[in-house]
Amino acid sequence: MILAAETNESLAQMSNTLVYSSMAVYTLAFLAHIAEWVFGSRSKVGRTAAALTQPAAAAAKVTVQVKGAGGTTVLDRPKVVTRAAAGARDVPDGPGAAGGTVKGDLYGRIAISLTVLAFALEAVGVVTRAISVQRAPWGNMYEFSTTFSTVAVGTYLGFLLAKKNVRWIGLPLVTTVLLDLGVATTWLYTESDQLVPALDSYWLWIHVSTAIFCGAVFYLGAVATLLYLFRDSYENKLANGGEPGSFARSVLERLPSAASLDKFSYRVNAAVFPLWTFTIIAGAIWAGDAWGRYWGWDAKEVWSFITWVGYAAYLHARATAGWKGRKAAYIALIAFGCFLFNYYGVNIFVSSKHSYAGV
Repeated sequence: MILAAETNESLAQMSNTLVYSSMAVYTLAFLAHIAEWVFGSRSKVGRTAAALTQPAAAAAKVTVQVKGAGGTTVLDRPKVVTRAAAGARDVPDGPGAAGGTVKGDLYGRIAISLTVLAFALEAVGVVTRAISVQRAPWGNMYEFSTTFSTVAVGTYLGFLLAKKNVRWIGLPLVTTVLLDLGVATTWLYTESDQLVPALDSYWLWIHVSTAIFCGAVFYLGAVATLLYLFRDSYENKLANGGEPGSFARSVLERLPSAASLDKFSYRVNAAVFPLWTFTIIAGAIWAGDAWGRYWGWDAKEVWSFITWVGYAAYLHARATAGWKGRKAAYIALIAFGCFLFNYYGVNIFVSSKHSYAGV
């Protein structure tokens, strides 16, 4: 028995070392992403900015040949474009953080490689933590935070593996992961230990794992939504003849267009919303097993439902003509804010049946 306890403690310590090692590598990835943005060429920025100031109908035309009695007449007709919900412009995506240069792209590839390495270290750390206590590695806020950041990075890398243009998420993602792990290791750290009786259930694997995955995807959607608001304001300013500052031009002009960012945010939020619905239902079933009631208006239950209502309102707004674009984006950010409060605020500041989170 003593040997088993020592072995568990050894594995827990190994997990801590792996998490700290991942933070060091994430820091290097952060610096590489900064280098990608700084050293990437700005040569293509002016081209896209010029395209923003041109009416879409003038910039995109097709040639039509009309045959008649007098011969063949060539006409220029406006190209038909299907617009995203974001707006009334047809704007090309920016060249990316690297700006299309070899040097910028090299730093970007280094950043991705370092992110993969950090992800692997953190993932092994999460698994080692689970093995040290023979249970799911999300029994308290420290474990939830490390698992959450691992899943968020894994989801991002999955998009890259699927050849999706999401490298623009890299810098805000790595920055957020470093903050998350810093908070987890400094203020939320909890010694590796067994679960309280209420959590000792197979529903821990089902309910909490889906909540973590949903939160990770909601996070990516929130980043895209926030960047959409900045990019949309930038495009509006250019379309109205304004002159943005050099910083705004060098950064925002490299991002995807506002329509592309809006579309990405909508798709990821809509895709994961049914799983969030299942998460709430699974939690209710687990509550019935653990506490003898499916719903008791506990703070965690209430804020999970408020988050659900927020994202349902966002999806409904996207289907309503007068609430597309910026108005819907504000609702999406409010919904994600509710998710964050449900995690941090409820666990730390509210006394509830979920106060066993380890803080």
